[in-house]
Amino acid sequence: MTLFINGENRTEIRAATVAELVEELGLPAPVILVEHNGVALRRAEWSEGVLQEGDRLEMIRIVAGG
Repeated sequence: MTLFINGENRTEIRAATVAELVEELGLPAPVILVEHNGVALRRAEWSEGVLQEGDRLEMIRIVAGG
């Protein structure tokens, strides 16, 4: 499947849900924010966020500092 992740075309994605995508990409789930096709998702919604060909995702890592 082909997805657009953070503006980049990514092919050969095997994940069926947002939760699986986060895992497939090896992202640290506790510090990631996800927007799926323009809708911000709560972490509890990731397993319900079914991916389809051409979907657009923004994935942002939260960083705290001082």
